[in-house]
Amino acid sequence: MSNRTFTMIKPDAVKAGNIGNILQMITDNGFKIIALKYLQITKAQAEKFYEVHAERPFYADLTQFMSSGPIVAAILEKDNAVADFRKLIGATNPAQAEEGTIRKKYATSVGENAVHGSDSDENAAIEGNFYFSVLERF
Repeated sequence: MSNRTFTMIKPDAVKAGNIGNILQMITDNGFKIIALKYLQITKAQAEKFYEVHAERPFYADLTQFMSSGPIVAAILEKDNAVADFRKLIGATNPAQAEEGTIRKKYATSVGENAVHGSDSDENAAIEGNFYFSVLERF
């Protein structure tokens, strides 16, 4: 089990001005920020990042959305990081997310659900490596 996970604050939450609130929830829940970056990815970068979903019907909409505005990418550290962060962000559908989760507070729909969180230790490493070099981690 790894003690690191990867997250992105998605364009909808950035546009709504929720970067600070979401980062505060993350740190209030015991996560240490190891790496943090504010950027806008291209459609091609979004396609590469989400290539695991290339055959899914939502792939084109997802990659268009993720390249539509700035995001905040971060590597987080905490014991049991992946599972604890998945619990903190809540269900993909904000209507089904538990009270007090990031998505319950800041997501507006299944498609615009405020944050991404890695679903496994393996994907956390892959996703973190996509956005951050070793020199950008502290």
